[in-house]
Amino acid sequence: MARLLLISNGHGEDFSGALLAVELKQLGHNVDAFPLVGKGNAYKKAGIKIDVRRKEFSTGGLGYTSFLGRITELLQGQHFYLLWSFIRLLVSSSKYDLLIVVGDVLPVLAAWMSCKDFVVYLVAYSSHYEGVLKLPWPAANCLRSRRCLELYTRDNLTAEDLGEQLNRSVVFFGNPFMDPVLTPKKQFPEKIFRLGVLPGSRRPELDNNLLMVLRVLKCLPKPIFANTTFSFDMALVDALSTSDLNELIASNGWHIIEHSLQSNSFTLSSGFCWLKVHRESFVELLQSSDAFLCMAGTATEQAIGLAKPVIQLPGKGPQFTSSFAEAQRRLLGPTVFCAETNITEGNNIFFDTSHLILEVCNRMTKANKLQSLCYQQAGLRLGTKGGTKRIAQSINHLIL
Repeated sequence: MARLLLISNGHGEDFSGALLAVELKQLGHNVDAFPLVGKGNAYKKAGIKIDVRRKEFSTGGLGYTSFLGRITELLQGQHFYLLWSFIRLLVSSSKYDLLIVVGDVLPVLAAWMSCKDFVVYLVAYSSHYEGVLKLPWPAANCLRSRRCLELYTRDNLTAEDLGEQLNRSVVFFGNPFMDPVLTPKKQFPEKIFRLGVLPGSRRPELDNNLLMVLRVLKCLPKPIFANTTFSFDMALVDALSTSDLNELIASNGWHIIEHSLQSNSFTLSSGFCWLKVHRESFVELLQSSDAFLCMAGTATEQAIGLAKPVIQLPGKGPQFTSSFAEAQRRLLGPTVFCAETNITEGNNIFFDTSHLILEVCNRMTKANKLQSLCYQQAGLRLGTKGGTKRIAQSINHLIL
């Protein structure tokens, strides 16, 4: 069987890459990974060998970041590290039969420069952004190469668009990152309405995002917290420990209650407001919630793929900024809402977001077109379950 190398450049891309790597290993191939950004924790968790020791940066990688985020990237030496990674990758690639790119122009360029055969899952780009995808230079030239054996996209619109632009085979088989959340899990107790909260996963941005979420909850009316048929639930990563969380929220008048060492769930409280926190239950929370308050990337896409409406709360960044949120709305469509789009001078983003939550809640608990629109957009933007297997089988066919 073949020796394969996964090349990815972001936390979400690593997640999809790890899923593909596991599937390809089950088909009998030897698979390693080369994450250009971060330590490749998704690969490590999946038991995939990482070709070279990697380094984590606070901004999470090059891309949509704030101005401060770009300065931080320079100061932390991300650009020089990326150049070193390119050189190391070109040296390592010679021992592999096929390179598998997951991401954007950077890993595409790296694979093309290696002079090896490669395939691309172009998860970072979509024609939904502008209607016609304008690939950054020199992506188009690389993707037209005969050594690019197949090109997989994140949606059918992009496949049709790039097929015409590049005059080559371009296919949409689904998105690997959707498969875990489309696999049914045990649900949380049923409620008339559950708001899921997704504050992101990388510190220190996560800390700031969480404090913003708590300010939004403070703007909601008191009766909604007294209503036992409503629930507010947040998925929290282990990067923010319980002790750090307690210290973070204490200065804002919140504290932890109902916490035990045996449970991965506990509650934050401040006056009449409360928020249930869940660790190690991300998929269960996604499947159990009716709508989401989001400050995340891939997690927001997964929520849309599950036919759930999303309310954005743009933060200070460096990743989930106003510009990132605006691009995300273009990518994911009309079931992503943001109070910032209607904000006027003197308005309060926290108060306006709380009103938007109530509006979405009202629409979701009554017969209306929003739910059917969510299902339509889920299929249009993210596709159906089984993308990992279909892409892996396609790669396997190319090798044999």
